[in-house]
Amino acid sequence: MLLSFGALMAGLLILVWSANHFVNGASALAKHFGVSSLIIGITIIGFGTSAPEILVSVVSVLEETPDIAIGNALGSNIANIGLILGVTALIVPLSVGKGMLRREFPLLLIATGIMIWCLYDGVLTRIEGGLLLVTLLAMLWFLVNSHRQKAAQGEKDSPIAKISHEMSYKAAISWVVLGLIFLVGSSKLLVWGATNIAHAFGISELIIGLTIIALGTSLPELAASLASLKKQEPDLAIGNVIGSNLFNSLAVIGIPSIITSFHIDAAAITRDLPVVTGLTVLLFVMVRFPQSSSLKITRAKGFCLLACFVIYQLYLYYSVTTGNA
Repeated sequence: MLLSFGALMAGLLILVWSANHFVNGASALAKHFGVSSLIIGITIIGFGTSAPEILVSVVSVLEETPDIAIGNALGSNIANIGLILGVTALIVPLSVGKGMLRREFPLLLIATGIMIWCLYDGVLTRIEGGLLLVTLLAMLWFLVNSHRQKAAQGEKDSPIAKISHEMSYKAAISWVVLGLIFLVGSSKLLVWGATNIAHAFGISELIIGLTIIALGTSLPELAASLASLKKQEPDLAIGNVIGSNLFNSLAVIGIPSIITSFHIDAAAITRDLPVVTGLTVLLFVMVRFPQSSSLKITRAKGFCLLACFVIYQLYLYYSVTTGNA
């Protein structure tokens, strides 16, 4: 058991470390090929901050523990909105560009709706996985072209990641390769430790995915959000979360189901999926209303998001202790 806990903690730490270096290497490599920071921000950074969730989900399906994959995706979406945006908004109110409200928010609602449709029958098939990935590619294409047009018009109403670090071509390739190797290795270590702990304590793999693994794989998003505050660009935090949740809803669930079809724990559909949906809609409503010239997630709204996350975690704890998980 001690070994399993050690594997879990080591897996989380290595996962976060390798994801950070993978993103830096991939961003620098894209720069060497002349890819703009705009496209890097929308695609590579969005994928990079979700790389831990994607790798953990793929490994969990290969290890025949698909509940960890579903719990990881849903739990990460809940943590991103409730915990990360909640904490960030408590520190500094988050400004939201009107363009983001018209563009990224509707895409997130659509992605959430498609995810619900694919999961609702309790089985995730390869066809549904393909639908999720095609939807993601279409949304990325739309976002890249939309932001490119806005940039050409001189508008800056949406978050664009700024790549300021310098890295040689060889170093960039090295960090991409090493980051990917460590991502895969740490994911396997994390899933192995989490599965052993779940079996030893009689806790469902879904709960482990929703809590420990989801929180651990959300650390890159938390780091990115806090870094945006340090750079005095709090509006980047919400863009980071929206992008990450798009990848979680479409890629983290879609890629594993391309590998193999699998059944979904009923609790994920009746308990956790409504929470993801409710928080996503709540976030949209909080930004949209009350109508004003300045769209913000205030400290009061941040507290509300964080309170929702805490209540959800307490309910999961209650479910485990009463044997209803």
